[in-house]
Amino acid sequence: MDSWKRRWGAGQWATYFERLALPVMRRSKRLMNDLEAAEGEQLAPRDLADIVLQDPLLCLRLLREAERRKSHRLDHETTTALAAIMQLGVDEFRKLLLASPEIEDDNRGLLKVETRARVAAQIARTWSAGRADLNPEEVAVAALLAGSGDLLLWVYADELPRLAEDELNCGRAARSAQAQMQACGFTFKQLTLQCAERWKLPGLVIQLLRGSESLRAHLTRTCSNAARHVLDDSVTSTLALASDLDDASRLIPGVSMEWLIDGLVMLPDERRSALLEAVRGRGEATAAAL
Repeated sequence: MDSWKRRWGAGQWATYFERLALPVMRRSKRLMNDLEAAEGEQLAPRDLADIVLQDPLLCLRLLREAERRKSHRLDHETTTALAAIMQLGVDEFRKLLLASPEIEDDNRGLLKVETRARVAAQIARTWSAGRADLNPEEVAVAALLAGSGDLLLWVYADELPRLAEDELNCGRAARSAQAQMQACGFTFKQLTLQCAERWKLPGLVIQLLRGSESLRAHLTRTCSNAARHVLDDSVTSTLALASDLDDASRLIPGVSMEWLIDGLVMLPDERRSALLEAVRGRGEATAAAL
C-alpha cells in the first residue's frame, strides 16, 4: 500500500472504493453454476437471493447496482437481495455475478470477517422471524453488510486491519474500535457507514447499520455481536454470548432461551451447555441484585 494512503480517513477510503468494481467470493459463481447444472435450468430469484445472502461483497455489489439502475418511477427502496434481483432481472443478475472480479479463498483476515457476516445474517433471519418481523431479510441484509468496511480493507489495504489486530493482540487497545482508531484513525464501522451513505444504499439499510435507532437496528447489532462471539471459543466469549442472548430476549419477547440458542448458527454442541449455564448465572446474579 502506498504510504500516503495510510493517512486517509474513512471518507477518502469510501471515495476510493466507490471507483472500484467490487469483487465477489469465487464460491458464489461456482455455487450458482453447480445448482443450475443440477437443475438443468436457471435458478429462480429466491434461490439466487439465498446465494447473495452468503456473500456480503456480492450483496453490496448487487445493492449498489440496483440503486444505480433504479428508475425514478420507483417510489420505494430496494432493501433486500430478492427485491434487487427482481429489479435487475435474473439475466442481468447472472451477468453481474459472472463478470465480477473474484476473491481467492486464502485471505485469512477477509475470510474471518466474511464468515462472521454470513453467520450474523443467518442468525438475523431466524431471530427476526421470532419477532414476527414484516421482512426478516432486511435485518439479515444489514447484518450481512455490517462488516463491509472491514472486508473492503482486507481486500484492498490489508495492512490497516493487520495493524489494528496488532494493537489489540499486544494489549495496547482493550477493544476492537479502540485498536482501529489507534492504527487507522477511524473505526471500521465509520468506514462501513461512509460507504453506505456515499453509495446511496437504501436509507433503511443505513439506519439498521447504525445499530441504535430502532428495535430492528438494535437487533442487527446484537446479531453481529453474537456471530463474533459464536466464532470465538474462549471463555470470555461464552460470557459475552450470554450477554448477547439477554439482549436478544429483551428484543424478542415471548421466546425461550433455548430457541434463541438454536438460532446460533455454527455454535458447537459442546458450548451449548456452558452457554446455558452462563445465561442462568447471569439471571441468578440479576435476581440477587434485585
